[in-house]
Amino acid sequence: MIAREELNRGVERPRSLVDVFEAMAVRQGTRTATKQKRDGRWVETSWAELARRARDVSDGLASLGVAPGDRVAILGETTTEWIIADLGVMGAAAIAVPIYQSNKAHDCQYILADSGARYVFCDGEAQAAKVREVRHALPELVGIIRFVGEARDGFERTLAELERAGAAWRASNGGAHGTRLATLSLEEPASFLYTSGTTGNPKGVVLTHGNWVYEAEAVSELKIIQADDLVLLFLPMAHSFAKVIEAVWLKTGCVAAFVESIDKIVDNAGEVRPTVMPAVPRIFEKAYNAVVSKGLATPGVKGRLFKWAMDSLDAYVQGLEHGREDGGGLGLAVAKRLVFPKLGAVLAQRFGGRMRRFVSGGAPLSTKIGWFFRMVGFEILEGYGLTESSAGTFVNRPGKAKVGTVGPPVPGTEVRIAEDGEILIRGGGLMREYYRNPQATAEVLKDGWLYTGDIGAVDRDGCLKITDRKKDIIVTAGGKNVAPQNLENELKTHPLVSQAMVHGDQRKFLSALVTLNEENVRAWARDGGVAVDGPLHENARVRARIQDAVDALNARQASYSTIKKFTILPRDLTQEAGELTPTLKVKRKYCTQKYKDVLDAFYVEERQE
Repeated sequence: MIAREELNRGVERPRSLVDVFEAMAVRQGTRTATKQKRDGRWVETSWAELARRARDVSDGLASLGVAPGDRVAILGETTTEWIIADLGVMGAAAIAVPIYQSNKAHDCQYILADSGARYVFCDGEAQAAKVREVRHALPELVGIIRFVGEARDGFERTLAELERAGAAWRASNGGAHGTRLATLSLEEPASFLYTSGTTGNPKGVVLTHGNWVYEAEAVSELKIIQADDLVLLFLPMAHSFAKVIEAVWLKTGCVAAFVESIDKIVDNAGEVRPTVMPAVPRIFEKAYNAVVSKGLATPGVKGRLFKWAMDSLDAYVQGLEHGREDGGGLGLAVAKRLVFPKLGAVLAQRFGGRMRRFVSGGAPLSTKIGWFFRMVGFEILEGYGLTESSAGTFVNRPGKAKVGTVGPPVPGTEVRIAEDGEILIRGGGLMREYYRNPQATAEVLKDGWLYTGDIGAVDRDGCLKITDRKKDIIVTAGGKNVAPQNLENELKTHPLVSQAMVHGDQRKFLSALVTLNEENVRAWARDGGVAVDGPLHENARVRARIQDAVDALNARQASYSTIKKFTILPRDLTQEAGELTPTLKVKRKYCTQKYKDVLDAFYVEERQE
């Protein structure tokens, strides 16, 4: 393991992430820093321009009275302006407080109030309206700064106005920027990242400049992202996964391209031709299911060959789970020659033809999906970390990825497995504290180790394999422990399934809530001549297909890990309904309560016995 101080031996370490950024801006000058599509064309921003605008924002905030240590929130989509605001806040020696753009007004209110934010950047009217709705409950909030649109009143101002104010203020305060940066150190907070709140109010994770500088240096050393890369970025910047990518981008000086919207990921990739794409597993699940659905619907010999290829891949993955590498047989050999290369060529073209690797994080990636992408010629580097560890804690190495694991620790991080299987980590990415919550801090930070709440094991190659969240482990009425995430991830590889949530804590058997991938279901029905006049979730043929998927999963499980009953919900789970986190993970506790009557109905006979 490489000690943290060895990462920059002989080199003067930066005192803040701002130092990392400004040094790169000087080095790169007029080279492209970001690309963003506006009005139908890709607009580039150079490193020099990015630095100038960030400096204008820093001085603009200073002109408004923002002092070192003040909190300034940012609420909006991932854009060049978001980055400028973030760098500007840190350049003012203030603390950036990112807020998920999908948050409801009351969620925004909680974060703004808890952090004591003085200003909030909003990317447009929709976000500004949320803030205005709860403004009466935020006495410390002084105003809104809008990326686009006109200011409605004295409480609001535009980003352009702030930048002009900063440039004017700097004319008579020339040395202020250097003085501000001199107050920063690696121990000073850079960001408050609020956890997604799957089990209650979110906690403000205090991450320092030292955390981000460490992540920038450690991850850059692994050459996952390099200076000549173009990174396609659409992750929400309120998530630590996106923030660590930002830090590595600032360290390497590569190009970051921001998509128009989640729906435009593939289209934008084809236009801008990225080489690296970080994403949450849900993105890979959707891509996989789209390919499989289309392949299985192909008529004739090609369709039968595709099905044989996928069945062989299933057999291969199942064999690996039992320690065998001979699964798949002739079918897999044929697939590797006739099916997978063609799929890979089509996917490569759709992503622009230059994609070197994907990086997966934020939730566990299905092993089957990991192997599928490898078979068609793509490398997915799965990683792992928490907001509390600045996200970049474990990651597979380029050319050495071990599917089904999250790889070894990044340089400078240590791992230990507790007696009960909980993963403990120590290193430069660990948070300072939960903001104004010493009790919660003491529960997870003990003797320099972060108690992650995740269960896992380290294999003989030093790679970490995650089992599940400790709090999510199901203990059946018979005392058996079941990791629901593994079952859910397997179900979600079926092309007709969108989401799945396994239930059964203190019950005699497991049950599940399932939602449909409506687009794939309708395509399957159309291609198969299946009538679906009524609601899809009530269709007997659709239910039979889902039952087949459950039966196939159950056939590979111990009896206590089998799903005995399930229901198909009438619609998919959504963020808007409060059922998914911003990174598209199921809010298990919320959904268990929301669908309590549905779940309880599975066990009526159990109670009557």
